[in-house]
Amino acid sequence: MQRTYVPKIDEIARAWFVVDATDLPLGRLASEVAQVLRGKHKPSFTPHLDVGDYVIIVNADKVRVTSKKSEEKIYYRHSGYPGGIKAESFDALIVRRPEAVVERAVKGMLPKNRLGRAMYRKLHVYAGGEHPHSSQKPEPLAIDIKKVDS
Repeated sequence: MQRTYVPKIDEIARAWFVVDATDLPLGRLASEVAQVLRGKHKPSFTPHLDVGDYVIIVNADKVRVTSKKSEEKIYYRHSGYPGGIKAESFDALIVRRPEAVVERAVKGMLPKNRLGRAMYRKLHVYAGGEHPHSSQKPEPLAIDIKKVDS
């Protein structure tokens, strides 16, 4: 009888990848990164375990969206008090906190449970081209996405 292989926690090998988000479409970048964070690119993928890798995204301030999403896309947050809802457009948020745009897009594509929160902690997003994770020796992640013309 063939048994299903389930990796043990100490057998999970985690790699570090770096992605340059310059002129990449936001949604396509987020879906590729979410798959790497989940570990779906590995043959040892198991839905109930966190087997994914670490991902560093640089140049988050240069990410692009298509059509009129830059004016029409709205991000909401709530203070918890009555009437405490705040709305902000993509253009305003990319100027104020460019990391938040990419983080929210990736987080929305991960599972909504404690496993998804553990996967999300392996994501590191930076607005500029520098990151403090050079000692982990991250490899560039090959993403086949057509860049958006500016």
